[in-house]
Amino acid sequence: MRLLVPVFCAALGITPLRAQAPQNQYPYQNPNLPLEERVNNLVSLMTLPEKIAYLTQSPAALPRLGLPRVNWVEGLHGVAQGEPGGWGRMGGGGGPMHTTTFSQSIGLGETWDPEVLRQAGGVEGYEARFLVQSAKYHRGGLVIRAPNADLGRDPRWGRTEECYGEDPFLNGSMASGYVKGLQGDNPRYWLTASLLKHFLANSNEDGRMSSSSDFDEQLFHEYYGVPFRMAIEDGGARCFMASYNAVNKVPDTVQPAIKNYAIKMWGLDGIVSTDAGSLPALVRAHRFFPDEVQAAAAAVKAGINQFIDGSYRNDLPLALSSNLLTEADIDQNIKGELRVFIRLGLLDPPEMVPYSKVGAADEPDPWTTDKTKAIVKLATQESIVLLKNSAGLLPLDKTKVKTIAVIGPRATEVQFDWYSSGPPYAIAPLQGITNKAGPGVTVTCATNNTDGQAVKLAQAADVAIVVVGNNPGGGFGRVSGPSEGKEGTDRKAITLDQSQEDLIEQVFAANPKTIVVLISSYPFAINWTQEHVPAIVHMSQNSQELGSALADVLFGDYNPAGRLVQTWPKSLDQLPPMMDYNIRNGRTYMYFKGEPLYPFGYGLSYTTFQYSNIKTTTETLAKDGTIMVSADVENSGRAAGEEVVQLYVKDVQPDTDLRIRMLSAFASEQLRGFQRVELKPGQRKTVQIPLPAKWLEHWDMTRHAFVLEPGRIELRVGASSADIRLTKTIAVGN
Repeated sequence: MRLLVPVFCAALGITPLRAQAPQNQYPYQNPNLPLEERVNNLVSLMTLPEKIAYLTQSPAALPRLGLPRVNWVEGLHGVAQGEPGGWGRMGGGGGPMHTTTFSQSIGLGETWDPEVLRQAGGVEGYEARFLVQSAKYHRGGLVIRAPNADLGRDPRWGRTEECYGEDPFLNGSMASGYVKGLQGDNPRYWLTASLLKHFLANSNEDGRMSSSSDFDEQLFHEYYGVPFRMAIEDGGARCFMASYNAVNKVPDTVQPAIKNYAIKMWGLDGIVSTDAGSLPALVRAHRFFPDEVQAAAAAVKAGINQFIDGSYRNDLPLALSSNLLTEADIDQNIKGELRVFIRLGLLDPPEMVPYSKVGAADEPDPWTTDKTKAIVKLATQESIVLLKNSAGLLPLDKTKVKTIAVIGPRATEVQFDWYSSGPPYAIAPLQGITNKAGPGVTVTCATNNTDGQAVKLAQAADVAIVVVGNNPGGGFGRVSGPSEGKEGTDRKAITLDQSQEDLIEQVFAANPKTIVVLISSYPFAINWTQEHVPAIVHMSQNSQELGSALADVLFGDYNPAGRLVQTWPKSLDQLPPMMDYNIRNGRTYMYFKGEPLYPFGYGLSYTTFQYSNIKTTTETLAKDGTIMVSADVENSGRAAGEEVVQLYVKDVQPDTDLRIRMLSAFASEQLRGFQRVELKPGQRKTVQIPLPAKWLEHWDMTRHAFVLEPGRIELRVGASSADIRLTKTIAVGN
């Protein structure tokens, strides 16, 4: 079921955070003037020391000009004000506190639903604005460092949990949805400012301060840069953070692509931030500059206008006096910050800004409302992926199941990662299952098999549910085993730790009606489990509604329709070396070699769907044109459910000369559209997916431009990248 909830509008009362300045003294104070006129006037009024001081992650207030202090906050899946990252201590906070916490980004990606991400982003954006403006809190910030538009090209990447998957089109679509939620739906003012992370090609943690992600120009435009471009052009993001790594030996903090593409071509005109430690890393790790003065000057020239490292304050005056930098360079960059602050409504009369009323004294904390809880639950339900269901073990029937053994190390907890908040409540699997089962079903629990307790409970139960998975908590970069990863540490293995593998096998031997629930931040090679255990469910960590959403799926109150967003390999042997950023050498569903454990886009349902009648509005797609691809999808089973209809394209008759000129092999197929559709038993719907010609263009490395290749392409519609149900070939014109 889809719950369509609009992005929150303003509440009652006014509690603005604004510096005091005489009104109508300067042109920039006139909200009716064009944005650029206001920005130019503001810059002209600032002194050089004020400008330098303003190039920081939290610019201090300038009362004489009415500029308020503007803070940032982390927010990958909720306003981060909790542990284990301790974000509540920052931005004026007094320590960890409660805010709404959604599934990790990888789980949100598995919804394949940009609309539900818009709703989740709207909840987060509203709570961030509430925290800043409420007299009760006055903490946090309006610049939210989210979403992460990086691509999960390798399941060993420690920060896989922060991304939406391996496909650029899917990632860009999901990131755009989240950006729209964070920034709100007002045509003039933003709810909050979305700051994308981390530009660019940042998917290794080991050695990230000095490593280089090397690949050609075509992969920049067709893969690594795509989610950022979509989030900017389609989602409306105007800010991002440069990543630690280099690309083709040039550190991203001074990467020419910031100006050449993000700013000049895609329209990024707001905040461009360094990451923490990036400035000294240019000298000490990358050894790209002899000193920080030259490094800071180069960063400004590259487009950086917010330094997280405070040492820049001493470096920039020296850079100016050495003629490495001009005041005009600084002026140009500061304009980006000021555009963001004006779009947030921080310089305009409160009565003009719809979000200035958020945080009224009589307004309840938004994370306590039923509306918010419903959105979290929906997003969590939509994220759950049914990996296996042989013999119809799922869904469970409460009239037939009288005893359930809930077993495993993740059965009684909801784990929270480095960028989490502290939710107002958290429903663990055991609690959710117990609540759902009701008084007529006995639920027992053992977190391990000490003294054979888990086996005894499994033997005595009608059904055993084994809850396993990774542990995203703990200190920064610290992991408990080789299969674990997080920021600062890549995974060295993709199998479950041996104790969890053994537990699954022991429980299954005791009770063949075993269900494995894998709660994880990244893929696991669960080969034995897939071969032997009859039912497997996957979901990600962190949601405060984790247990309740899981129970809804296990008992059939919600029919799962989540889909995987990465190719799950059977072993590390199927993966190229970690630092090989040329994905053509065997990465992602587009180039994977061999048979995966689970393919990209995969996920089962408690019902079945039939596809038929593929059509297009025209047989030839012209340059700058768009066709509509349609197909009929029917629920041929007995349960209501949702299907994620996926559209892939494949070149079947390309122009040979053009292919040679591009100097690169094309992917066998690429995702170019998708739609999540709800169907009752026996119901049929015609699903329509637009396909603009721009999504069939390839980057010509001799012309340094996108070109539409004449020839023929095959449209492939199906339930996953490996389950294509319908095909149709069309012509692509000049």
